[in-house]
Formats: sequence, C-alpha cells, structure tokens
Amino acid sequence: MCHHDTFSNKPAEQAGKKDASKEEKHIHDQEHATWNRRSFIQALGLVGGGSVMLGSAAVSATKASPLSVALSQSENDNILVIVRLKGGNDGLNTIVPIYDYSTYANLRPTIRHQENDLFNLNADFAIPNFMNGLEAMWGDGQMKVVHGVGYPQQNLSHFTSSDIWASASTPTFEPTGWWGRYFEDLYPDYLTNPPAVPPAIQIGSIGNLIFEGAENNYAFSVANPDQLANVAANGALHDVLNLPDCVYGDKLLFMRSTTNTTFNYAQVINDAYLASSNSVDYEDAELANQLAIVARMIKGGLGTKVYMVTLNGFDTHANQEVDHRTLLEDLSESMRDFYDDIGNVGMQNEVLTMTISEFGRRPYENGSNGTDHGAASPVMLFGPGLNGSGFVSEHPDLSDWDNNDNLIPTTDFRDVYSSVLTDWFCLDPSVVNDILLNETYENLDLGFSCESLAVQDFGDVNRFNHVATYNNNTTNIEFTMPSTGHVDIKLYDILGKEIGTMKNEIMFPGRHIVDVKATINTRLSYGQYIYRIAVGGQFYSRSILIK
Repeated sequence: MCHHDTFSNKPAEQAGKKDASKEEKHIHDQEHATWNRRSFIQALGLVGGGSVMLGSAAVSATKASPLSVALSQSENDNILVIVRLKGGNDGLNTIVPIYDYSTYANLRPTIRHQENDLFNLNADFAIPNFMNGLEAMWGDGQMKVVHGVGYPQQNLSHFTSSDIWASASTPTFEPTGWWGRYFEDLYPDYLTNPPAVPPAIQIGSIGNLIFEGAENNYAFSVANPDQLANVAANGALHDVLNLPDCVYGDKLLFMRSTTNTTFNYAQVINDAYLASSNSVDYEDAELANQLAIVARMIKGGLGTKVYMVTLNGFDTHANQEVDHRTLLEDLSESMRDFYDDIGNVGMQNEVLTMTISEFGRRPYENGSNGTDHGAASPVMLFGPGLNGSGFVSEHPDLSDWDNNDNLIPTTDFRDVYSSVLTDWFCLDPSVVNDILLNETYENLDLGFSCESLAVQDFGDVNRFNHVATYNNNTTNIEFTMPSTGHVDIKLYDILGKEIGTMKNEIMFPGRHIVDVKATINTRLSYGQYIYRIAVGGQFYSRSILIK
C-alpha cells in the first residue's frame, strides 16, 4: 500500500503543571506544536549542503572577493563543536553554588543535590557526582564554566529564545545566524562554487538559524545521527530503491534522488568516515552517538570548521531529578570519551567544545518536581586549548531576581561568541563586529588567545550587493556597480543546467535592475532558478523564484 510520510512534533511538557496558569500552558503547548516551513524543508533534507553543480563551475578556479581572501587567511586549523542543550538547561543543578548552599537548598527542597553527593570543583562550586566523566577533564585543565550567561529582557519562548541565541540579535528578529553570516561573506559564490568540504555539519536542531545566511544554509544538516551515519557509511542520504509503486512513490523518488544529488558533500563525508575509526567505546546514548561520528569526521581529516550536535530533553518542568541526571550523565561521559578518542591521534588541542541552551530555569522548584523557564545559565567549554580549568564572570545572586522571578544574567552570550571568534578562530575584530550585527562585545578570558591576529582595515573592502526583487509577475535582479566594469549574468535551473545569459556587457556605476524574464529570451516555467553574476573577476550566486 502507498502511504504518505508523516511528521509529528509532540509537546515536550507533561500535562498537569500545578503552578502554571492555563494561559501560559496554552502558549507553551502552541510553541511545541509549531512545525514551520523552515523545519519541514530541513527535515526533508533539502537544506544544508544543497549547493548544485553548475556545469564545471563547482570545480573551476574562481577569484574570491577581497573579504573572502582576508577571512580565509585569518583562519587557522581550529575546530568548534557546539553542543546544544535543547529545552533550557537548569544551571543550578549542573554547576551547584555551594558557596550559598543553604539558599540553594531552600529554593529546591525536593530536587536539590545533597552535599555529600557533590564533587567539588573548588571551594565555591560543585557538580553532581554522577557527572564523574568530567572529573578528569577538570583535573587536567580542560574545562571552563562561564557563569550567568543570557541576555537582557530574556524571552521565555523556546523558539524565540533559540532564534536569539542563533542569530545573536535581540530584541529585533534577525533571519540569519551568526555562523551563516560568516560563511556568506566567506563564500559569496556558494551556490555555484561551494568549498570542497561542508563549512558546517549539524545533527538535530532542525530549523535552527545558526548556519542560515540570507539565501543559503551553510550546514550539512541531518535530523539525527542515524541519517549522518548513513551518509558517512554509504555516501548517500535516502533510499531510492524500496519505494511504493504509485504516483506518490514516483514523487518521492524524484525528491529523494534530487536530494541525494544536491548533497554533493556525501562523498567527502564518506571518505573521512572510512579513513578513521573510534578508538574508545562510547555509551549507547543520544549525545554519545553523535560525538562518536563527529570524532571520526575530525580524525578522518574532513576539514569542516564547525559542528553542532543536539542533546534534547532539558525542558524539565516535571520529573527533573531523574530526567536531568540521565542527560548530564550523557553529557559528561560523552565529552570524556570524545576527547579521549580524538586525543589518541593528537588532535585534541585543535578542538574546542561549547555548550549552548536557549535559557536556564527558575531558581525555585515548581509543584511538579521540576523547574520552569528561566534566564541565566552557565556555558561550559571543554578542551586542552583552554589552558586550565576555572570559572569566568560572576555567578548570579540567588536572592536577586528579575520581574519574572528569574536569575539576572551577568554575562551576555555574545561575549562568549566574540571571544571564540576572535581568540579561537583568529578573526579580525572588525569582521567579528559584522558577524555580530555591528555590535561590539566584551572578550572574555577563556584561556586562549590568538597570537597571529593582525588587525586589518576592512573599511575599503567592497561588498558587491545583489538581491532578487519581485513585483507582481516580474522577477528582477538588482545590484549596484561601484565603478565601470564588465558584467556577466547567467541563469541556471535548479539542477544546474544553463538556461541562458541575461547580461554580458560593460556596465556603468550606479543601480541596475535586470528583468529576468524580459532579458533571458526564452520561456521560463514557474519555479526556482539560480543566477550567477561575474563582475571584476569575482563571482556571486543566489537562488531566485520565477513566478
């Protein structure tokens, strides 16, 4: 029988929260029931690594923009692994403030950790003893904790706050992510001339903005580790053989075949995976399964700069004592095994791991043996590159709450981002400011610094701006020429076949508008296309819709 694929997204909360109002519960459930277009498309595997091969363009030598050259020259061999603690991690039960244990215990009479069940990191802070996977890392100087991380006027919505952390923008909504903006500047011709390896690999967190640019998503994104393992082991994402014999099966065959084709990074991922193996026995757990694959990608020499993995389940409104313990055990054991694994080939010094979570939890427990949405929470960093374990910034005052009864952040999360970009990846401060939406943030002392960082003047770098605009049934390409130059604009279909040339002439300074359908001299059907602009020896590409 021929059946359609189904998607579900069940609310994470259990029913019957004793201390939540009906209105708050209704809003919260609505959020978890949201299945937006971005999530749907990414779940199909149609976003991420989806650049297409346009004739020989993907293997041709093209001249990069001045900014691209500057960015690539400032990079080093360092790698970042982002561990998303999805749902809002309870910081007080992760990093326990034993300096004020009595206040902590009074706020959490049921779910608190007993003092004799703690492993003291120093005289002021401890972790629960079931996180013993991190004891050796702390002792070996491979763990730092940034206290009280958040942002002003904390939004308590899972999706909105996740977008804020991904985009680095508050309170105004920004549809691009901090890594998406970086890769967009680095690869302005990404659609037609992508880099040899995926800029980023993302497991889970489908729909997250972090690698989203204005037009492209720069991560090879899969919904779960099984999908990535399938790509890594077989060089393809979807089965195109065992499909139903009906019209729906035909449509599914086309979609899956197209997806497998556009995932042109499958082969390099497969090569890296087969070139390595895991040298430690990871636990069979959610995060462990993801980090085991990431370790093989890194050890196999893939060359990807940023990985994001996802550990779900931190929305602990109820049954927190058991659920939170399971998650933290996975985190601590997986982190230990991951660094032991890559350390066996001497690659541990090049890899920094950072946790993120959309918010923390309230300082006091609720009536369901859990905690509700909060604000400030710690960010944990791991790796020998930290050059010693320790704490950064001030811990929030347990007795000083905001108007929503939440701890008040002492560190802006963008301070952490700025520090990683500047001191770990050696990016020029002016480039970092662009990535962080032209705002300057404080650089924290995380234990590493970039000795090779050379301050450069990017003020004279000319960014070629181009955009697709739509007016009724007209599709236009608009761009501004800073000086006279030769311009070549070609149109391709979504599978990479060249449709024709729209411009091939000298153009003068100023704003130009190209009516696609009027200048292509061929009939275009409704759908998605790609245009590529060559100007001054540089190339720019973007997708466009013909209506």
